[in-house]
Amino acid sequence: MIKLNLPEYAYKLSKVEGRIMIFDPLRKKHLVLTPEEWVRQHFVNYLVTELKYPKALIRLEGGLSYNQLQKRSDIVVFDRDAKPWMVIECKAPDQILSNETLHQASTYNATLRAKFLVVTNGLSHFFFSTDWSSGVVQSLNDLPTYPGSL
Repeated sequence: MIKLNLPEYAYKLSKVEGRIMIFDPLRKKHLVLTPEEWVRQHFVNYLVTELKYPKALIRLEGGLSYNQLQKRSDIVVFDRDAKPWMVIECKAPDQILSNETLHQASTYNATLRAKFLVVTNGLSHFFFSTDWSSGVVQSLNDLPTYPGSL
């Protein structure tokens, strides 16, 4: 797999029925290693290991409804009141992060109403903050510190 613009970590790979699998420590199971999963696992590891986001408040590939359609958000980080705090949309490294990608992530976030939105392909990362009362969306230079973390 391609080297990402995220810290390396000691991931666990295995081979099952000819398919390469990566172990997901949050869901505690092996998943087929796709380029998008490679990005997702590295990004979650960065959140937990480097930024000290609480593992228990991170959900991967959670379902949500939008305009009567079932969709999946890649990563949702919840605040300590179990409300969505950050939505992260992961793409494969070879996918260009376009306005369409941002629109997809914003659509998911319109349902969840998280304060922060992240779009990444593992090489480029874009961070946004939304003030839902005013409707103002602001670009950020970096990920926010998780509330209450050191």
